[in-house]
Amino acid sequence: MTVLVLDNPELIANAAIAAGFTTATFEAGTRRPHRMKFHYGFNKHSVDNDDMVFLQQHAAYLKEHPSVSVRIHGHSDNFGSEDYNRFLSRLRANAVARILIQEGVAESRILMSHWGSARPLATPEDRAANRRVELEYLTLDVARAL
Repeated sequence: MTVLVLDNPELIANAAIAAGFTTATFEAGTRRPHRMKFHYGFNKHSVDNDDMVFLQQHAAYLKEHPSVSVRIHGHSDNFGSEDYNRFLSRLRANAVARILIQEGVAESRILMSHWGSARPLATPEDRAANRRVELEYLTLDVARAL
């Protein structure tokens, strides 16, 4: 038995193009965006322009992978009452969900959790790190079970 090993990147690229792959679909196709946490200013719940670019990348990934759902975890710091912190974390999660929906992600593929200050990322004194939204990708089976 003979095994052919291609270690020439140019040959591999030419073979991929001959098979119908384009660089745009190959590069953009399967990679999940790396940024999963979005931080907020004190008492803020709107997404800034820098974060918008990353959320659009997440929306594109979700549209390309219909078997994947996303859970949006809203968090706040421990400043103020816990009722208000849960409310603020809900506003943050809803803002991210609205952006994903506007970008074409089906609402049925978005789950949300609002934690208030119950799950700090850092010490409770590090308030800036705890004011955040986190994205968690789920397979369709896990999302249905939840």
